[in-house]
Formats: sequence, structure tokens, C-alpha cells
Amino acid sequence: MKGGGLEMGTTTSEVAKSGAAKRGAAVVDFFLRVIAIIATLGSAIAMGTTNQTLPFFTQFIRFRAKYDDLPMFTFFVVANSLVSAYLVLSLALSIFHIMRSRAHASRIVLIFFDTGMLALLTAGASAAAAIVYLAHKGNTRTNWFAICQQFNSFCERISGSLIGSFGAILILVVLILMSAVTLSRR
Repeated sequence: MKGGGLEMGTTTSEVAKSGAAKRGAAVVDFFLRVIAIIATLGSAIAMGTTNQTLPFFTQFIRFRAKYDDLPMFTFFVVANSLVSAYLVLSLALSIFHIMRSRAHASRIVLIFFDTGMLALLTAGASAAAAIVYLAHKGNTRTNWFAICQQFNSFCERISGSLIGSFGAILILVVLILMSAVTLSRR
């Protein structure tokens, strides 16, 4: 039974501590979102600007490796860009949670959309990771040769881009868990 916003048996100091804990979680949520924005935007930019050209036998014949040669890398760039844009927009709700730590409906909305963005980002990063693995190791049974011995710069950038994206995936998992824990502590 609730009376005047307090549950029966709770003291004002317990409610104040709970509010402070929720506000602290909201501040951590905000900073994690900023870090995830940097990771996803950096991954999208790094992958989207990746290309390398190598001469073949003469100056006129060249081999080129560019991110948009493979649809999985294009999907990766789009997924990271969308998640980055979403995270920028979600900062408004994160700031709202800092000011109003008892907001519950907006936290549920954030969990819902964070989970969707986690799925999108995981799909993009996983598809790109499969191609990066083939670029590094190749597959002799299917005559796919490893290209990273020739295209070092290209492979370093796409691998670094994956690291940023998988880091953002971990941050999104932490954000979802934090929101769930905050909601469970009414």
C-alpha cells in the first residue's frame, strides 16, 4: 500500500538513497551512451573510409580493395551509423532520467529500443567479422585466398573497426542490464 508516494515501512532516508542511486545510474547511463556513440561512429567512419590500391605488374593495372566491394561491410557501416544516430537521440531521455530519477515508462522505452539496436549492431558486426576472418585466413576448400598479406592497411582498418563495434555491443548490453536493474528497484 502506498501513501503519499512512500511505501509502507520505508523511511524518507531510504527513498532519498534510492533516488540518489537511480540518479547515479542515470549519470553512468549517459556517459556509457556517449562512449557507445564514439565507438559506433568511429567504427562506421573507419570502415566507410577504408580502401587500398596495390599495383599489379605495371602502373596501369592495379588491384583495389574497398569496403563497398562487399555488401556485408556496407551493412556494417549502415548498422553502425543507425545505432550511432539512435544513441545521439537517446541522450535526451538519458538526461531526462538524470533530472527525474523516478521515471519508469521512458526507461522501458529505452530498454525496448536499446535491445533492437543491440540486435542490429550484433548482426552488422557479425556479418563483417565473418568476412574479416576470411580476409585474414582464407578458405582453401572454396579457393578464397587470404588477402591480408597483400592489403595490410585495409585489413588493419577493418579489424579495428570491428573492435569498436563489438565494444559498443558490450556497452549496449550493460545499458540494458542497468536499466532493468533500475526498473526492478522501485
